[in-house]
Amino acid sequence: MTARLADIAAQAGVSEATVSRVLNGKPGVAAGTRQSVLAALDVLGYERPVRLRQRSAGLVGLITPELDNPIFPALAQVIGQALTRQGYTPVLATQTPGGSTEDELTEMLVERGVSGIIYVSGLHADTTADMHRYDQLRGQGVPYVLINGFSPKVQAPFVSPDDRAAMRLAVTHLAALGHTRIGLAVGPKRFVPVLRKIEGFRLGMRERLGLDAAAAEELIQHSLYTLEGGQAAAAALIERGCTAAVCASDMMALGAIRAARERGLRVPADVSVVGFDDSPLIAFTDPPLTTIRQPVQAMGQAAVRALLEEIGGTPAPHSEFVFMPELVVRGSTAAGPGGQRSSGKASSVRRTAGDEDQTDG
Repeated sequence: MTARLADIAAQAGVSEATVSRVLNGKPGVAAGTRQSVLAALDVLGYERPVRLRQRSAGLVGLITPELDNPIFPALAQVIGQALTRQGYTPVLATQTPGGSTEDELTEMLVERGVSGIIYVSGLHADTTADMHRYDQLRGQGVPYVLINGFSPKVQAPFVSPDDRAAMRLAVTHLAALGHTRIGLAVGPKRFVPVLRKIEGFRLGMRERLGLDAAAAEELIQHSLYTLEGGQAAAAALIERGCTAAVCASDMMALGAIRAARERGLRVPADVSVVGFDDSPLIAFTDPPLTTIRQPVQAMGQAAVRALLEEIGGTPAPHSEFVFMPELVVRGSTAAGPGGQRSSGKASSVRRTAGDEDQTDG
């Protein structure tokens, strides 16, 4: 018991005596301190005493695409933890090729009486999809929040990264390194995040390199959000003379590195590659990947807050909460033909040495 109390106290940042008071249900402990001790129990894997267990406030569905892309499990983890802290039980429903559709998963969750649903990169992001399905869901009294992909046809809270700003950050970084032939490897054009990335890419190319929309369009290659998709897109861009590629996901960026190496090109000496997401473990690739970091923690927590407000009867604003991404510079980008590394650092850029972040001043 002594060792256990010491572990819990260290995790919660309180004294062992305080832990003992909380576990024994004694008064005289601030609510915030009590919550810290209970959270420490959860983190360390200890079972809460029966009298301290929080009654479940209900189920909340989380519908995600396939989990092959590490960004989706990362979002699911943040959302699940935030829900659990509020007494809700997250129910993860994952779409897989040939498996259940979003509508089927929604129906399953509604039948199980969920208090609300969070959609990640769902049909709401597809400009060709029928948005009436979300009106029907609201008609059933089920609140929901949508992550990645805004539609003015859906009256609900949306949470998104600023895709336009992300592409401008990437283009600015590569242009500062002397690259003038910068390509964009991106997903199918019907998706809202893709359209926004294209807008940001065109704007960045015009601002930094003076290219008009038609010239920038020639440097855009659509593909799938997979390693193989990135490989195919990058191969096409390299054939067009691109010395740098901005990819719409980290998985695509890994494919781009493979495409370059298949052609005997070195990354970053011959071709620079920028990813998108800053997925877990991506800092440990060879070379460590320069990427745009999605603010996963902030986005996940905002989605949960908005949903709980809806569940609680205080509807969140039916608008879009947009979060600024961050450029994380690692080893997959370098000076382009005739270019020199910029000695300055933009405030929105985090430079890292391998996998170790260095805080900007």
